[in-house]
Amino acid sequence: MAYVITDKCLGEQYAQCVAACPVECIYPGDYKGEKFMVIDPELCINCGACMPQCPVLAIVENEDASPEWAAVNKAQAPAFKANAKVEPRPANDPPKKPEHKLQ
Repeated sequence: MAYVITDKCLGEQYAQCVAACPVECIYPGDYKGEKFMVIDPELCINCGACMPQCPVLAIVENEDASPEWAAVNKAQAPAFKANAKVEPRPANDPPKKPEHKLQ
């Protein structure tokens, strides 16, 4: 099962996870008018390297932990894959949304 990026990433897009991914399966994009990242479930090797990199704990370890967002990741991955990579935000940069607290 693939790792999943959840709604905690919406509007945040720290992108620290991208550099940690050994198979480059994490892509940036726009989802419902907000910056977002997705994990391509077809390419994810379930290594877990991305999860500890997210300062807002937006990544869960499998589809069962967040079926709704697993569907979003799967649906958006093909379109997001073509997007240019984004520069990571510093992990200590305060979240843009107050409900997203740094770990």
